Amino acid sequence: MYAGGLKVLTNVLKQRSEEDPVAIFTHVTVGTNDLAKARAFYDSVLGALGYKRLNDLGDNGSIWGESAPEFFVLKPANGQPASFANGGTISFVAPSRAAVAAFHKAALAAGGKDEGAVGPRSWHPSAYAAYVRDLDGNKLATYCFKPE
Repeated sequence: MYAGGLKVLTNVLKQRSEEDPVAIFTHVTVGTNDLAKARAFYDSVLGALGYKRLNDLGDNGSIWGESAPEFFVLKPANGQPASFANGGTISFVAPSRAAVAAFHKAALAAGGKDEGAVGPRSWHPSAYAAYVRDLDGNKLATYCFKPE
């Protein structure tokens, strides 16, 4: 990890309370090759879901969440180019179906690529989702499970 990065990450994660888990995860991280563009992309896309940038880690990354650090975008610690997972998807909770559409629209406007149009998903009776790829190729989704 970058110089001092482990200490910063440890301090940030300590901010999370035991009563405020992210499902089974403490946080989720994706890599980026262009931090400035990634910050603008995620500010717009996650803002559409009600999340905000909580902290910047200098030139090494940034952290988003509702009120606690949940989603990190970092330059790879090993200095190699960031790459995306083949078969991997990170999905965010959407508070409404309108937020699903706003997420998708914001992602495409910010240079993301469509990976699945806004709409119902057949695997669950109330699943409503959209899929995109970020500027580094990471596959993202957002789901709302509230009935229409």
